[in-house]
Amino acid sequence: MKTLLTICICSVIALTAFGQNPQNPPPPPPAAPPAATAAAPGAPGAPANAAPANPAGQVPQQPGALPAAPGVSPAAPGISPGAPAGVPPAPGSTVGATLTSPAAASASPAASPTAEKASAMSGNFLIDNFRKGGPIMWPILIVSIIGVTVVLERIFWWAGRWFRRDPKRIEKVFTAIEVGDVAEASRLSRDSRDPVLRMMWNGLNHQHASLQGALQVAAGIEIKRAGRFLVVMDTLVTLAPLLGLLGTITGLIRSFSFLGNEELAVQAVTGGIAEALIATACGLGIAIFALIPFNFFTSRVSNLEFELQTAATNLEVMLEATAKAKAEAEMAPTRR
Repeated sequence: MKTLLTICICSVIALTAFGQNPQNPPPPPPAAPPAATAAAPGAPGAPANAAPANPAGQVPQQPGALPAAPGVSPAAPGISPGAPAGVPPAPGSTVGATLTSPAAASASPAASPTAEKASAMSGNFLIDNFRKGGPIMWPILIVSIIGVTVVLERIFWWAGRWFRRDPKRIEKVFTAIEVGDVAEASRLSRDSRDPVLRMMWNGLNHQHASLQGALQVAAGIEIKRAGRFLVVMDTLVTLAPLLGLLGTITGLIRSFSFLGNEELAVQAVTGGIAEALIATACGLGIAIFALIPFNFFTSRVSNLEFELQTAATNLEVMLEATAKAKAEAEMAPTRR
């Protein structure tokens, strides 16, 4: 049980991890700026008709254009209009406005770890809805974990019981009883994991005291094992919708409490309605999830009870018939 509870908690954590909202993908990593390389005139590999570089960042004038007014820099402040082309600017002067420093170009708007964590949490669909559902979501979460644990435990138990069934050995036990070999029937039913064979072994070993009582006690033990945690599932089916209804009421109370404030009325009312709907949906979902396995396991318990009753009745009838035939065989020589 503890192992299954641990597995369920791990599965809930995994579901929250897989519940990432696809509408808010993480930001892509910033691309490195391309390195600007310019070939100097006359350098190997440079075209012959390449224009000379303009380190001052000045904009070449078009043919026929009027010269710039004195004191006005055509490229950037700090560059005199009369500076010859190809002469580097003086120290302290500003190069073209379009040029940036390598440090500024390589810097990327990387978010801090706290901001990244906040964005990841805000983009998680399950966690966002859990928070919007209000405080009633915590008992609903506990109920859901218990429901998943019980369902998994019952699935494993019934799967093991299916593999433990041994109808061929049951037929051999009935055949041995029919021929009057009770010792062989007891040996065949010993150390078996089949519930029917365990009940038959208990009845065969206590038939000298009370065969019917021994069969009833053994059958009751097997039925109790098969019906384990069905009361818990029945409680969850009833409790989950009630918790959802309680969340609906608390959400509506929260919505109506903000109606007097005109500034926060719209946002608060919508938040309260969202809380009510989320709690109701979660409660109904848990009830539906637990109802189907509950009905299935209840039907399996009823089938097992019928099998045990049928086997016990057949065992009683066959033992009575064997004892009667044995008594008649013993009395036959005396009559002669």
